[in-house]
Amino acid sequence: MSRKDSKGMFANVLGKLGEGAADSAPSTTAGTQAAAPSAPKPLTSPHLMKVAAGVRQIQERGELIDKLLKEGGQVVELDPDQVLPSALADRFEGAYDDTAISELVISMADRGQIVPGLVRPVPAEGGEPQRYQIVYGRRRLAAAKKLGLKFKAVVRELTDEQAVIYQGEENTARNDLTYIEKCAFALTMEKAGYSRNTIAASLSTGKSHISEMIRLANTLPDKLVRTIGSAPEIGRRRWIELMEKWITHQHSHVMVQEVLDFAGKNMTSEERFALAMSSMFVKALKPAPKDPGPLTVVSRGIKLVDVTYGKAGGRMVFSKSVPADFVAYLAERMEELHDAYHKDASRRNEQKRS
Repeated sequence: MSRKDSKGMFANVLGKLGEGAADSAPSTTAGTQAAAPSAPKPLTSPHLMKVAAGVRQIQERGELIDKLLKEGGQVVELDPDQVLPSALADRFEGAYDDTAISELVISMADRGQIVPGLVRPVPAEGGEPQRYQIVYGRRRLAAAKKLGLKFKAVVRELTDEQAVIYQGEENTARNDLTYIEKCAFALTMEKAGYSRNTIAASLSTGKSHISEMIRLANTLPDKLVRTIGSAPEIGRRRWIELMEKWITHQHSHVMVQEVLDFAGKNMTSEERFALAMSSMFVKALKPAPKDPGPLTVVSRGIKLVDVTYGKAGGRMVFSKSVPADFVAYLAERMEELHDAYHKDASRRNEQKRS
């Protein structure tokens, strides 16, 4: 099928999916007045909506490929081992494992690779075979490698800046990256030295949104974000809320990470997000000091003081045999004894750490 024919097919399918109840409207019989035709209602079947989204994605990618070919690119079939990873990662860990690409593998095994990826040539050194760097289409590349197929790609000479813009544009057009992945990608681009204009062009959004994304990715620790994961169902508003709580409840930071590490292993990404959010309000509790119980101090056979502990704190009751001058003497030196206690405790802690 030619590209022109396939475009017509896509347009036709999209048109059919947009039609609604017009075809199922009740028919009129003789003697009854025909109702005025109502506007077609779009179908709301989740399956058909998913099909429509897939068709639109293929159509959009086809239009992008047409643009690249007109600008001097060419489609080639490459050994997947010839293709190097992109300079900047925009997805989280696990995006290319067997589970993540299983549906794509089945599709490509059945119909082959319909839409090419985009690569740029890498200068070869000392007689090495020609290598390429993937710009987009990494899931298709992973599926081709798993199936033992050649990887179809448009080859185009691109600068680093052009490559990162194409990479981001393709992901944004397909709604492929989640909000937090876009935030992390924006921060990665900034750390790599790209300007805010380039980052905005790559993610197809304004500079104010880029500033917000980078602030969020800078505020939330990378380990926390990666532990939670891509969270496809969690959008901008919820991530902003988590960031604000992270700033406010700093006492919970260590506990949040510990709770996620311990309890979040078998949870979905969205469940781990909810767990992090709920853990943000819990203060890390230090174990209460062990109650040493009542104590009686005896010196030279004479009881000096009874020491007891209660909710209000410790209490010392001196024996009647203790002179008032001694109690006053002890009170005068209480601050000195307290300082000596802290110095001794600090020294013991240093010895434990060493």
